[in-house]
This record gives sequence, C-alpha cells and structure tokens, in this order.
Amino acid sequence: MRPHLLALGLALGLGGTALAYADTPPSQPPLTALTKDSGTPMPAEQKRVHFDHAGLHIAVKPSTQSIAASATLTFNALESTDVLLLDLDRNLPVSAVSVDGQPLAEGAWSNPDGRLRVRLPHAVAKGDTISATIAYGGKPHVAKRAPWDGGFVWSHTRGGQPWVGSAVEGEGCDLFWPCIDQPDGKPDLVDLYVTVPKPLVAPGNGVLVGVSEQGGTRTYHWRAKHPTTYAVSINVGPYQELKGEYHSRFGNTIPLHYWYLPGEDAQAKALFAEFPKLLDFFEAKIGPYPWGDEKMGVVETPYKGMEHQTINAYGNDYAQDGSGFDWLLQHEFAHEWFGNQMTNANWDDMWLHEGFATLMQPLYARWLDGDAEYYAWLNRLRMLIENHHPVVSGQPRTEEQVYDDSRGGPGQDIYNKGALMLQTLHHLIGDRAFYTSVRELVYGRPDPKPGNFRLQYRTTADFMRIVNQVTGKDYDWFFKVYLYQAALPKLDVRRHDGMLELAWEAPGNLPFPMPVDVRVDGAVHTLPMVGGHGSLTVPAGALVTIDPRSVLLRDEPRVTGFQQWMRQQRAQRKAKQH
Repeated sequence: MRPHLLALGLALGLGGTALAYADTPPSQPPLTALTKDSGTPMPAEQKRVHFDHAGLHIAVKPSTQSIAASATLTFNALESTDVLLLDLDRNLPVSAVSVDGQPLAEGAWSNPDGRLRVRLPHAVAKGDTISATIAYGGKPHVAKRAPWDGGFVWSHTRGGQPWVGSAVEGEGCDLFWPCIDQPDGKPDLVDLYVTVPKPLVAPGNGVLVGVSEQGGTRTYHWRAKHPTTYAVSINVGPYQELKGEYHSRFGNTIPLHYWYLPGEDAQAKALFAEFPKLLDFFEAKIGPYPWGDEKMGVVETPYKGMEHQTINAYGNDYAQDGSGFDWLLQHEFAHEWFGNQMTNANWDDMWLHEGFATLMQPLYARWLDGDAEYYAWLNRLRMLIENHHPVVSGQPRTEEQVYDDSRGGPGQDIYNKGALMLQTLHHLIGDRAFYTSVRELVYGRPDPKPGNFRLQYRTTADFMRIVNQVTGKDYDWFFKVYLYQAALPKLDVRRHDGMLELAWEAPGNLPFPMPVDVRVDGAVHTLPMVGGHGSLTVPAGALVTIDPRSVLLRDEPRVTGFQQWMRQQRAQRKAKQH
C-alpha cells in the first residue's frame, strides 16, 4: 500500500496527517541487506518446516524506545532437519534460546546478517514438531517515514502521551519478531502478548483473550488465525474504544471495534459509522468477511496506514476529499480480502493485492453515489500510470524490487495500472464471469460462506487459469499484454471514404484481439477486432466516439500529453529552486 498512498493523496489534494506528532527518529545502525529486503529467496532450511504457532511476548517501553521480548515458535517438520533458520533483525540481540524446553549453549545460535540460525540438539524427523523459545530485545528499527519505510514509530499525542505503532510491510516481520519473512510464511496461529505501562492500551490482531495487570503495567493477550507475517502489529496509546456489531447477509454477526485518541469523539463516531457500509459493500461484491469470527478492527496510528489483519492502521487524520467516504480506510480494509485472505505467493504478484484493492475504491464510489464518482476515480487513476516496467516480471522478486521502479520494478503501477486492467477485464468477460473469477481467486471456490473456505496463496498464473476456466476461453493474450509488457496497447484510428478502420498496436507485436465499442450518432457498435483489426461503415459527417463507456485501458494522447506537461512543470519548478 505504500507508494500509492502518497500519489493518490496528492491527486486528491489531501492534507497533513497524524505524522505531524511523530518524534524524530534517533540515529540507529543500518539494516543489513537481508533484513531490508523482504522476500529474498527462501533457504532450503526454511522450506523444511511448517509454521504452526507463534507465542509472542513483547513488552513495549516508550520511555526508552525499546522492547523486551520472547518468542515461542512451534513448527512441524516437513522433512528431517537439524537446524532452525529464522529471520530477525540483528539490532535485536538474542540473549537465550531453548529448544523443547532445554536451554542451548550460547554458541548454538548465530545471527551475523539478520538470519538467525539455531543448531538443534538433535535432528528432527519428518512429521515431528519442534518448539523453540527465543529471548531477545533492544531498540527496534525506527521508521523515518512510515509506512513508506518499515519500522517502529515512537510518537506522542497532542496531550504528550506515548503513541506507538509498527509498520513493517516493506522490510518485513523480522524487524521486531523472529519469523519466516515470506508472503507464504504465515503461522497457523499467533498468540500476541503486549505489555505496556498503565494506563496505555494495546489493541491487536484477532480476538482479545484477556487483560492482566501487574504493578504499573498491563498485558493484552490477542489471538489471531493465519495472520499475514507483516500484518502482525504493535499499537500502543491512550486509546478510547467504539464497539458495535454488523449483522452479515451471510447470517453471522461480526464485532466492530475502533480505537481512537481522546478528544476526537465526533470524528471517530463518523468514521465508525462507515464500518457497516464497507462490510455490506465487500460482502455483496466479493463475499464473506474472512475474519468474521474475530473482528473488524481499526486503530488510529501515528503514520498513514497499513492493512494489519483485523486491526487496520488508520492515520488519515479524518481528512475529507468530497468522495463521501474515507479513501484510506476503504483501501486498507480491502486488503482483508486481497492480501490477508488471498495472499500473493511471491512479491512479484503483489498487483493481486494492490490492483484489486485499488479497483474497490471506484467501485465503492459507484455503489454509494453512482457513475459520476466512479468515472472521476478512474480518470484520476489513469493519470498516475507510468508504464516504466511490466507489472509482472515472471520471476521471484523481493518487495523492494517490486516497489522500486529504479530497480526495474513496476512501482505504483501495481495499483493504478492493475486496477484499470481489471476494469477492462470486467467489461471484456462480463459481470458474472468477473466476480466468479474473483471469488475463486480469493476463496478457492465460487460459493463462499462463513466456514467453508481456506486461506489462499495465489500467483498471476493462478488468476489467468481461473479466468480461462470460468469463461471457457483463452484470455492469456490479454494478460500477456497488460501485465507482462511495460507499454500500453495503442489503437490506430483512421477514417476515410465512408469507412472507419481500427487496428491495435500491441507492444512486442503480441496478439491483441480486444473488441472495441464505437458510437456512431448515438448507436453503439461492437467491433470484434479479429486479428487486431476492425472496420465499420460510417456516414459522412457522423459523430464517432471510440470507447464511449471508457472501458479500454490503452495509450491515449490526451494522457501522454498531460503527463509530459506535468513533468516539464516539475522540472521548471525544480530549476527555479536552484
């Protein structure tokens, strides 16, 4: 979600956020290359185990901007192994390790580069379980500008009280707990115990199991099923809480929770009133809220936002943009389906998270207020597409390689180009086939109901296969042009001697038989464009409009010209500043 928020915020003319109250990050040791890059190739040792359970005990100490923690991690051996390999920022030194309750000598573990290697006392056979407890702590990496870079945010409220959050999507879970820093490294279950000074509150993922007190501290125990690794989050502040219930169209009742800062009651209640509308939209369009037996939770954070499972981070400062809903809340909530329930198998397929989540915003605008808002959103997204690199490379990538267009990544095109490509696909295959394909992608079945679906790890190839299966046609040509090529297809339009001639020019001369609608004096004709070509007889002087419903994602001179002009304007302003 990171670069898109800035670009979209600028496009919408949004103002400042709670970041104004964040403390200045202290100097800190640099992250190792391994820790900084989430999703590096998984070593063979990590492939030998399945992550069953994580019991995380984290004491948050705002006064020293530090944590004292222990993690008890349980794995099932998929094959025999004599080593446990985890990811953990070396800036959080390990003080003790025990395996199955037996303490290890200090030389039995090492962490020179951010990959914690634990030599097991004996080999573990395939099918056996192993439990390791790791004591660690220190000053976790501080984000300079969360969520665009990862780490902890040590902040304070207007009243001067501690306000703390974690945002680690880019760099990964290893910034504050020992994990397998991969999209498919999710543990089956997480028990998170967060200890904070009284009277601070610590909202968390999943269900609140209980709160205990000892001396001047409180410990909040949260339990979450299958949380995305980077979505396990720390949130600490003097929060107040709004509670409610949503009665789903699927027959279940979903708890609603919003934790907000004191003094914001009216704004908080207005935002909270959006929760049922969001649930109604997503359940109607996509399917059951995946975590209905836990909660829909949102917490106000000292940074912009992030899709933390069942406890979405919200830092939009209640900004309004005239759309009638909070765009940031809606985007992050979309990730409960596109990111947390359905997770990309590799960062190269990150558009499956962000393209779908971005499309949900114009669709929601139409749901609430009709076509005018829908097309306004689509036009704003269109102006942001860059086409520097393909959306999908077809090769495993790290998170940074995807988000950084200077390293050949698609950058924010995974949001905007992904969304508009999906809008074109929706028109091409029709409403029923599109949403059936989406449900197969998200739930693994076309008829999801609470309790009858499982977590899905998906690739771009999976979605291509699903679309072909649902439609009974081969649409690989569509995806190969839009996702695996950088440039957009061009539509050559020529009119002469009473004829309208259309021809697609696809990058790489790839096949592109995309049908084109043409309106002639109010009558709409669909040209099938077999072989990428089509023609239509038009009367002399007739008014002709190509793609009158604005459904085709293509190279358009009006957009290219505007983007070039904007670049020139920025360059001129920069030159004047120097």
